[in-house]
Amino acid sequence: MDDDLFQLRQLPVVKFRRTGESTRSEDECGGGREEVLQVEGGRTDMESVSLADGAPVPREFANPTDDTFMVEDAVEAIGFGTFQWKLSILTGLSWMADAMEMMILSILAPQLHCEWALPSWEVALLTSVVFIGMMISSSLWGNISDKYGRKTGLKMSVLWTLFYGLLSAFAPIYGWILFLRALVGFGIGGAPQSVTLYAEFLPMRSRATCILLIEIFWALGTVFEVLLAILVMPTLGWRWLLALSTIPLFIFAFLCFWLPESARYDVLTGNQEKALNTLKRIAAENNVPMPLGKLIVARQEDRGKIQDLFSPHFRWTTVLLWFIWFSNAFSYYGVVLLTTELFQEGGACGEAKGSKMEPGCSLECKYLNSDDYKDLLWTTLSEFPGLLVTLWAIDRLGRRKTMALCFFVFSLCIVPLYACVGRTSLTVFIFIARAFIAGGFQAAYVYTPEVYPTATRALGLGTSSGMARVGALITPFVAQVMLESSVYLTLSVYCCCCLLAAIASCALPIETTGRGLQESSHREWGQEMMGRASDHSPGGIPHSSSESQD
Repeated sequence: MDDDLFQLRQLPVVKFRRTGESTRSEDECGGGREEVLQVEGGRTDMESVSLADGAPVPREFANPTDDTFMVEDAVEAIGFGTFQWKLSILTGLSWMADAMEMMILSILAPQLHCEWALPSWEVALLTSVVFIGMMISSSLWGNISDKYGRKTGLKMSVLWTLFYGLLSAFAPIYGWILFLRALVGFGIGGAPQSVTLYAEFLPMRSRATCILLIEIFWALGTVFEVLLAILVMPTLGWRWLLALSTIPLFIFAFLCFWLPESARYDVLTGNQEKALNTLKRIAAENNVPMPLGKLIVARQEDRGKIQDLFSPHFRWTTVLLWFIWFSNAFSYYGVVLLTTELFQEGGACGEAKGSKMEPGCSLECKYLNSDDYKDLLWTTLSEFPGLLVTLWAIDRLGRRKTMALCFFVFSLCIVPLYACVGRTSLTVFIFIARAFIAGGFQAAYVYTPEVYPTATRALGLGTSSGMARVGALITPFVAQVMLESSVYLTLSVYCCCCLLAAIASCALPIETTGRGLQESSHREWGQEMMGRASDHSPGGIPHSSSESQD
């Protein structure tokens, strides 16, 4: 952003000291309260540090001076304020739109099943093509965001989704809606980049809480979609539902001019002036002082390279994360699609139990009625308690244990469904299962941007999201096709998958709780070699530290 777009007030400036001494704010002559900020750090006379694999550590990271600061330091000093609240709402709108486009699948499928007399495999394919589009595009949007900017990638994906989302409302035949919904899925694949952009503006102390709170927009999106369907489907039909579901995308498209580019990304690409202007803008909106000194520009690196995700430092993390994301989406969307089918199956449980036969599932054409929508709404509301559980656990238990807990509780809630439980009990177990698998998804969205450095953060999140879409692509054929043959086998698949994901969560080598975002792999290794402390200053500013992978 150019300086003339913002009327920056004269702000006090604060100097960071790396010698253990404290410095007063330069405007203290005004009689205001003194601000004392202090940064602890080691000093070295080495020009560079070479690691075991021969990678050099830039001198500015190994030997910072009194008059320099990094983006991480500035973000911590500026803290959370007005700017972050605005960013929360705007990025939340793109998240809400993603949730609505996903939730509409469980509403649209039964309608077209009856209206167009579609066989079950074509109904499942209608859901799967959306996930195919997301699977193909997720890593592509991540690559675009790492190469051309987070703002660019997010805006392009939202406008793409808006355009084809509206067009799909006018689809005349099955083939057209199949094609257009696949293109919608291609656009939705870029929605996770809103988390990348958002996380890079958040201070360490509030990052996990804020990323989880933005997930409220996902829950709001699913609830809003069900309420919209209750109002629109009986009178206006599914075409109007598709069109009205793009409302959050319209609002985002209208307001996206306000979005700044990530200062971390600008520094990584060598655009120091633009990054500094962005930080000044945030400080002005939050009414806090900027650090005094020169902003350190990280060594420019190749960005968005898939092989970096499989470097020795991140190889095991990437493999485990891909399976965790796969299991999250496979189980989450499986529960969403299973909800109405299991409610229909529950009515035949009495007969099945009496004859000691496995319960069957009727997949004949059936329009959703008011009771179905109410059940769908109740299970959708489970997103909120799932969010609260994760919010409580994420900093107390850590990211890895929180994900493991969510997967394990989901598996426990699947076990009672093997028996012929009543409709009320069925609702309760599905409610709890969906709450915890949604919580596991939210924890993964916190962990993944934290574990990768800026150079590969968007790609790491994008490829993980792509693996999630593989799970989402497969799950309709389990929840809608396999269920027709065997309820027990279907439930066993979901239960075992989540138990394995719980083990994978515990096996992740890096715990990111209390760990700052890494600007680059050079900085991470440099901090590891120099032993930078993670102490908090008297002014309340946390300083990032790195954890090495075992």
